[in-house]
Amino acid sequence: MAQINIRIDDNLKEQAEILFEELGLNMSTAFNVFIRQSIRQGGIPFEITTQVDPFFSESNIKVLQESIKEASESKFVSKSLEELKEMEQ
Repeated sequence: MAQINIRIDDNLKEQAEILFEELGLNMSTAFNVFIRQSIRQGGIPFEITTQVDPFFSESNIKVLQESIKEASESKFVSKSLEELKEMEQ
């Protein structure tokens, strides 16, 4: 059986070990899963892109920050589903 040595940031390795342990895997098994999936799919088994998730776009962050500000200032009205249905009638 072949052995592979890689260099990885200590913090990144620690985070990966925690995640894999939660999934019931060790680092070696996780890498084997990644390699097998790559071979099965004929490429990296997930999208690699420079595109940022649109959820984190500058305009969306501004809307989220404004919503947080309004919530902290108690400017939201809370209604139950039943109350909303009654308003429709």
